[in-house]
Amino acid sequence: MKEAKTQVTADVGIDSLWKCLSKDLHSILPQVLPNLVQNGEVIEGDGGLGSVILFNFGPDVPNMKYQKEKIVELDESSHRIGLQVIEGGHLDLGFTFYKTSFQLTAISEKQTLVDVVYECETEQTVLPSKTTAGAVACIKGLENYLLSTDAI
Repeated sequence: MKEAKTQVTADVGIDSLWKCLSKDLHSILPQVLPNLVQNGEVIEGDGGLGSVILFNFGPDVPNMKYQKEKIVELDESSHRIGLQVIEGGHLDLGFTFYKTSFQLTAISEKQTLVDVVYECETEQTVLPSKTTAGAVACIKGLENYLLSTDAI
């Protein structure tokens, strides 16, 4: 099992960022990163633990058309969510297992630290550098969305 980690600080409060990441990700990502994610929808479950989300990728993701992700970790009290790819996307690129976990920690009332951990299995000896860049773009996109709306 290979692992990659990154951290990003968002200039928004933990509660609003957590809501975006854990409840509204499928509907907000296409708005904030339309070139990466064209659309997303919950296709199984109620959006909670065990739910499956289908993301269709945009023109900036030429090697992948779609990816189904299952929510395999969801802890409201510790602000932790884990998404495992179960079909398409990274699994079509040689990965046999691909999971992304987000851990949110409040720094202050209007600042949140996000720890991102990727766990994966692949034939490659090194993980692609774009792996962690996607999570940073996602968090920064959510941050910009929250700052531009009344959601915070």
